[in-house]
Amino acid sequence: MAARIVSMTAGSIRVLKPNVSQEDALRAFSAVGFSALYWRIRSGPLRRIADVYVQYFLFRVKCEDVPPRLFAIDAVEGSLDLFEFPRIPDEREFLATGDRNRLKATLSADQAAGFLREKVLRVIFQQGFFKVRNTHLEISLVPFELHLPYWLGFYGRKEMVRCRVLDAVRRRMEGAKASAFFEQWLAA
Repeated sequence: MAARIVSMTAGSIRVLKPNVSQEDALRAFSAVGFSALYWRIRSGPLRRIADVYVQYFLFRVKCEDVPPRLFAIDAVEGSLDLFEFPRIPDEREFLATGDRNRLKATLSADQAAGFLREKVLRVIFQQGFFKVRNTHLEISLVPFELHLPYWLGFYGRKEMVRCRVLDAVRRRMEGAKASAFFEQWLAA
């Protein structure tokens, strides 16, 4: 089977293929269980869902005594969880989609690298690399267009709507930080 080339048109972006379909997202937001029940009690019933795409910067991070790693950090404010890739994603792992519901970069690559440095040091130490003597990190931007998909579930009543976030790549619900991130974007 021939590899599908991502065909880009004006007004389209390149997005890492989601691992969660619209139907899967609807099931996740409508699920029974403590977490879903908590959201419905706190915020109201599920009203609708929407897909959204966040621009990310991809960086190669080298640290003495540790093999190089690839990390992606959101280009909006650097506050979402990092993504780590074993290699630069292949074209077959992407799709082209319209740029509707897209959060564009507001950080420069240098600003994002600063946020990344702090987060990577935390990751290195959390993974037990306390014996690393030299924590000098060499961070270099990989020139690569990267948008990552999320699903948003909107809960609420007339007076207030809350947003719950599903990471469409890692297939997991995000926490309050991600909800606040997207609610702030929606309010702007």
